[in-house]
Amino acid sequence: MSRERTVKLFKIGRNQAMRIPREFELPGEEAIMRKEGERLIIEPTPPKSLLFVLSTLAPLDEDFPPIPDLPPDRVDLECATCSTLRSSPMQLA
Repeated sequence: MSRERTVKLFKIGRNQAMRIPREFELPGEEAIMRKEGERLIIEPTPPKSLLFVLSTLAPLDEDFPPIPDLPPDRVDLECATCSTLRSSPMQLA
């Protein structure tokens, strides 16, 4: 994939800019740019993980009410092989 294309450089205020041709378009709205020697490297930013997004959120200054840790409700399971009702998953073993 060593396609090459000459592009025009121009100024926007004090910044130098160029239009990226459609075949070189990057996904998203941000990119990483770095210079290696005389080369200018532009790469798409990696997708942000949920942990990264959560770490950027401001802490909440609210007091939440306590949530009681209630035992689970009893569930009756029907045993398909013996046609009897079982009261807990432990009895199926």
